[in-house]
Amino acid sequence: MKKKEKPDRYAYLTETKVPRLILQLAVPTIISMLVTGIYNSADTFFVGQIPENATAASAAVGLVFPLMAIVQATGFFFGHGSGNCLSRLLGAGKNKEASEMASTGFAMALIAGVVIAALGNVFVHPMVRALASDDVSEITRTMAASYGRIILLGAPFMLCQFVVNNQLRFQGSAMYAMVGLVSGALLNMALDPILILGLRLGVAGAAIATVTGQIVSFFVLLLGCGRGENIRLHIKNVRFTWRNFLEILNGGAPSLFRQGLAAVSTILLNHAAGSRGGDAAVAGMSIVSRVMMLLLSALIGFGQGYQPVCSFNYGAKRYGRVREGFWFCVKWGAIFLSGVAVLCFAFAPQVIAFFRNDPDVVAMGKVALRCQACVLPLNAMIVMANMMLQSIGKGVKASVTASARNGIFFIPAILILPVLFGLTGVQISQTAADVCTFVLSVPFAITELKKMKERETEN
Repeated sequence: MKKKEKPDRYAYLTETKVPRLILQLAVPTIISMLVTGIYNSADTFFVGQIPENATAASAAVGLVFPLMAIVQATGFFFGHGSGNCLSRLLGAGKNKEASEMASTGFAMALIAGVVIAALGNVFVHPMVRALASDDVSEITRTMAASYGRIILLGAPFMLCQFVVNNQLRFQGSAMYAMVGLVSGALLNMALDPILILGLRLGVAGAAIATVTGQIVSFFVLLLGCGRGENIRLHIKNVRFTWRNFLEILNGGAPSLFRQGLAAVSTILLNHAAGSRGGDAAVAGMSIVSRVMMLLLSALIGFGQGYQPVCSFNYGAKRYGRVREGFWFCVKWGAIFLSGVAVLCFAFAPQVIAFFRNDPDVVAMGKVALRCQACVLPLNAMIVMANMMLQSIGKGVKASVTASARNGIFFIPAILILPVLFGLTGVQISQTAADVCTFVLSVPFAITELKKMKERETEN
């Protein structure tokens, strides 16, 4: 009997030259991440143009950012958890199990999204009070509640959007995943000036624009399921088993820790900044956080182009390709970030003023941005090490490296350094955390790469 031929996707992901393959998959994801970063910053930019209470509005959006980060963390948990697993299953030729994993991950995310939307709207005011320090003005708290209520209503669409997007990426459909995200992002950016400034809806308009964009992205991405060789989501393939949940937990926990701790760190950052500098300090640090997110989005998009190459080839036991792709991404990621870091350091005041041209906000933000620019190139190793560990199923190591930057090292830094150095301590906390995370990530990555080299020699 003639042996069944491998599908075209298998040949594409295991035989295409690694640099070329990563670039083909990375370009759409880089565009997606950049556009997503821009539209995440769009709310901050346009609320900063509101004629009255612009600083309070900027601070309000910054206060709610941790809630959005928690929702995103949950979406990435199910999306990366199911996506990493299904990619390895496809690499091993287990298509049926991959289909069940995709549908189960989507169903779990939908349920979680509905729960978050319901509970979030019931407890929005207590959450805002917990997110804001005593020095934050009442108008900022009111705006934050208005913004947060609408954002949380969109939680089911946000979660499912992240799941479908990541599942498509891990199947090699990076281009369609890009189309889905970009369509919603462009709509969001188009609606922001209309709703915020034109219709004078303020922060509520920013939230409506964001949720509308997410809904559109979700439906566009959903249409991509079942196209070509992509797995079709179907309720009959949903399997709520402990095995499936543990697979999602193993692959998704690093993303949950990374994004979830980002929310916790932002809350602590807002408290530390607000207690020492009020609304202007919160606005300044919020702008720096958005700028850094935008800058790192290109690197993350590059890494996301590597992830399906990594997980699929690891499942197919092509370990040399996994190692080659890792060093390719680290090298060029570091070169790119070095160039960006120079620009950020030189033009830090202008960057902050672009979002909010307030002398107090600029004074706060420019120092923090310059400090983070000094260590920005280190993130090439940090991000790629974490993505590689997560993609090959090393859940514990990946969770530790994912938790380091915004948790293990940042939380002690933001609690201790402001006490010792005041506002300067707030501004340098992320810089200190980045250096420590780099020192931790290097041996974790090198150990696994050596193991793969040994297996490659044995094969």
